Amino acid sequence: MEKETWYFIDSKNCSPAYNMAMDEMLLHWHSQGEIPPIVRFYDWNPPTLSIGYFQKVHKEINVEAVEKHGLGFVRRPTGGRGVLHDKELTYSVIVSEEHPQMPATVTEAYRVISEGILQGFRYLGLDAYFSVPRTKAEENELKNPRSAVCFDAPSWYELVVEGRKIAGSAQTRQKGVILQHGSIILDIDEDKLFDLFLYKNERIRQRMQRAFKSKAVAINELLETPVDIEQVSAAFHKGFAKGLNVDWEPYQLTQQQEQEVWELAEKKYGNDEWNFRR
Repeated sequence: MEKETWYFIDSKNCSPAYNMAMDEMLLHWHSQGEIPPIVRFYDWNPPTLSIGYFQKVHKEINVEAVEKHGLGFVRRPTGGRGVLHDKELTYSVIVSEEHPQMPATVTEAYRVISEGILQGFRYLGLDAYFSVPRTKAEENELKNPRSAVCFDAPSWYELVVEGRKIAGSAQTRQKGVILQHGSIILDIDEDKLFDLFLYKNERIRQRMQRAFKSKAVAINELLETPVDIEQVSAAFHKGFAKGLNVDWEPYQLTQQQEQEVWELAEKKYGNDEWNFRR
């Protein structure tokens, strides 16, 4: 099969509002036919708690702890649960729903896009595989998460190593375009992560945090020699190219496009009305 050429951007460290605005604007430009499908890598400055589009801040998030830890805070345009973006590589994929390689259903599109993540882990020497529920009970559990913490359990077609979740992703579809973005975790600070959510009592928090170790894992827990963000970025740059069967064309935003991203960041994702609206 002949390879397509997709755009690729490595944004490095950006503010939480800028990161979410950039993803939304890439979706918009792709819907307008201004850019081809695109994959973007980015980091967060400061480290940030992002929450899913439907999450209720006052019921689920310990806002005081977010401030105490000096974290950024932003609501994503995608669903899912809370993610601490700290020692990680974040990716986004923007591609039309009409693309010939994209299945119509959300879960199957996850499978196709996440093949790039799978290959990235394999370039790091990790034997990753997709989580698929084996029983009806497991399927129902995926549909009804009991925790506000994203990495508390794998969802359909998310990546697992040795039975533990190693990458989390979320997806939205707007204007005929799929936006999938997610976290590839190098290291997890479990105490900080669990500080950021609300619990009925301390006993429940302790129980959930103990159980978390058997459900989620970071890359550097699994490797004899730890890797840094540059090594992970290089592995996943190759992984996405292989998994999506594409060649890359590096892309840099025009001055006008940068202006549009900053305007959206200020108006929407940097605004408490958006971030705390539920």
